[in-house]
Amino acid sequence: MNDDEDMLTQEEKEDLEAADETVIPITYSGQDFDVDGLVRRLNNGDMIIPRFGLSDETVEVEGFQREFVWTKRQMDRFIETLLLEYPVPGIFLVKQQSDKRFLVLDGQQRLLTLQNFKKGIYNKRTFELKNVCEQFKGLTYETLSSAQRRAFDNAFIQATIVNMDENSESREAVYQIFERLNSGGTQLTAHEIRVAIFAGALVKELSNLNDNCHWRSIYGPKNRRLRDQELLLRIIAFYLKGEQYSAPLKSFLNRFMSDNRESGDLVRAAEKEFTWVVELMDNEQLISILKGDSPRINTAVMESFIVSGMRLHAEGIDYSYETLLSAAEELMSSKAYLNSCMESTTNEGKVNARLQEAMNVIRRVSSEI
Repeated sequence: MNDDEDMLTQEEKEDLEAADETVIPITYSGQDFDVDGLVRRLNNGDMIIPRFGLSDETVEVEGFQREFVWTKRQMDRFIETLLLEYPVPGIFLVKQQSDKRFLVLDGQQRLLTLQNFKKGIYNKRTFELKNVCEQFKGLTYETLSSAQRRAFDNAFIQATIVNMDENSESREAVYQIFERLNSGGTQLTAHEIRVAIFAGALVKELSNLNDNCHWRSIYGPKNRRLRDQELLLRIIAFYLKGEQYSAPLKSFLNRFMSDNRESGDLVRAAEKEFTWVVELMDNEQLISILKGDSPRINTAVMESFIVSGMRLHAEGIDYSYETLLSAAEELMSSKAYLNSCMESTTNEGKVNARLQEAMNVIRRVSSEI
């Protein structure tokens, strides 16, 4: 992952920082776990750390966590802290009601460090303490003294346990908690959190739609931060529910995913229109015009152009590639349209303005050609 792709865009920062429409109450409790018990639960599958692409269908919430990112120095220092019997930060867990398993909301790095140290292996090498004070240097879990092992295994870590019921309000509450915990290191985007909380058939359909060859030709290589998948969600959601849009964008998309989590006929109909439009758009000259001077597509431009094309085709207007080419040239020379696609692009006024102008231009050009 390159640095540009890793960093949040300005729009993503604004989306994460936008105030929530409503604050949903949750129920939670505190519980102390000893290290030995935590590792045992991880090994037994009673406590799991979901990741993107997880295939375990019994896990109701997929993909909370990104890949392991702690350095060996950070891991060593954490183990040393426990051996010194110093206090350590707590973890956040979600209790899955269907099977009572714990899902790790926050604390992946610490828990995997504990598991790896007890196992004695990290990155296919012996997990030997190096970046620690002299009394612990060179030690592994197996070579700890009885007293040291007892201090480690019996160390307590406090957990906050959030109860998540199988309903949209409960999922939205968990989303809001995760968003507030999402800081430091490589922050998750709003969509990376979203696909974790609202996992289901719609997420899988978006993933499949993301493989469409014409879409890939238009967007370019797959984005490791799921930005291409989020743009697909925006297109489908604005096509079906655009008249109901109100900022912030994250809340609008969360509601849409919650309402359509298991997909349905409406979403599949939208996908048919999307497929028709992107096949027609798959031309280097057209995409070059829509990109303008940027090497990448502008999300707001592509969203409004495709959604407008989908809506008009659904109305029965059977336009051609030449129509789209002429419309794109006109739109990309319009100061009003370009302004609606730059800065604060999720503002209701700008969303409505660019969708309306794209609709008007494509409709008029189609009648002239």
